Amino acid sequence: MKRKLRYGMVGGGQNAFIGAVHRHAANLDGQVELVAGAFSSDPKNSAATGEQLFLNPKRVYGSYEEMAKAEAKLPEGERIDFVAIVTPNFLHAPVATTFLKAGFHVVCDKPMTLTLKEAQALRETVRKSGKVFALTHNYTGYPMVKEARELVRNGKLGKILKIVAEYPQGWLLDKIEADGQKQASWRLDPKRAGASSCVGDIGTHAENLGRYISGLHIDSVCAEFTSFVPGRKLEDDANMLIRYQGGAKGVLHCSQISCGEENNLNIRIYGTQGSLAWQQEHPNELKFCPKGEPARIIRRGNGYVTDVAKKFTRLPFGHPEAFIEAFANVYLEAIAAIRAKMAGKKDSFDHPTADDGVEGMAFIETCVKSAKSGGKWTKFPKI
Repeated sequence: MKRKLRYGMVGGGQNAFIGAVHRHAANLDGQVELVAGAFSSDPKNSAATGEQLFLNPKRVYGSYEEMAKAEAKLPEGERIDFVAIVTPNFLHAPVATTFLKAGFHVVCDKPMTLTLKEAQALRETVRKSGKVFALTHNYTGYPMVKEARELVRNGKLGKILKIVAEYPQGWLLDKIEADGQKQASWRLDPKRAGASSCVGDIGTHAENLGRYISGLHIDSVCAEFTSFVPGRKLEDDANMLIRYQGGAKGVLHCSQISCGEENNLNIRIYGTQGSLAWQQEHPNELKFCPKGEPARIIRRGNGYVTDVAKKFTRLPFGHPEAFIEAFANVYLEAIAAIRAKMAGKKDSFDHPTADDGVEGMAFIETCVKSAKSGGKWTKFPKI
């Protein structure tokens, strides 16, 4: 197919954060064109956003239902090829389901849904539709994260013994939701965020990162949730002990009240033959410590990295790549998958899927269940 893919967006209107990130990332490689959107539950906001993005007013809609119905009626050469969903959590499942059933591919922000039951139902809809479903666990897009996974796959760490993942932030140390701060308000509202705030919002990234690099799946969890700021219905801090299938152990903590922290996602993986460490705020470096040898710093863009890391690198060494580029790598693989699907080809692509979404929701619900039980070890459900 010798054309750009056409896409629409649900959510991401004026004053939203993640919608603009998705648009920048999707556009980075010149593979797509935004042609339609239902950018807000407020039709005026949606219309204003469409005008700001220079879209045809006829393809800026007041609701996602209207958008899916209208786009499906357009000729094949005009309608969108896929939709990007960047709404609060509670809308992910209904929006994705609507567009999948209307015949469109889907790129959806995480977590996948509001509940595990919803996630399992959505996965079944994806399977029946035959469409591509990509979940934007964007931290898997960093070249050095992919290099870390290759080290594990190639046996450089030996048998994995322990995974330590952390995701501390400090932006919710004050009760800013009381002043109407939009991003805080919905993340701390059980009706819009689900049963968890901190784990659902950022803890899932840490869990997904550990699973992506190591290939290990969780057996059971012991969790403690705390709402340090009075009056919050959902947690703003969480600590988890993890037992992985196969015997490895894990420690995961996530926090939104850690004073001085910005977005310090980091991970350390320890094996019988070596260890690795990666930090999101310094993403172009990966520390690798082979057993009995000096520590090595692997830097993005150099000729010695694996072909996988090279594939997802855009700039020469010494020219930093970061958040938008990593996000764009998820889109790059999703777009390649959509092109292959449209051409009737079968291939595998390196983007998070509905299976990852279900596993992420199972992690949230297991942690919530453990925390409510007073920190009892809780088995991961069969998914």
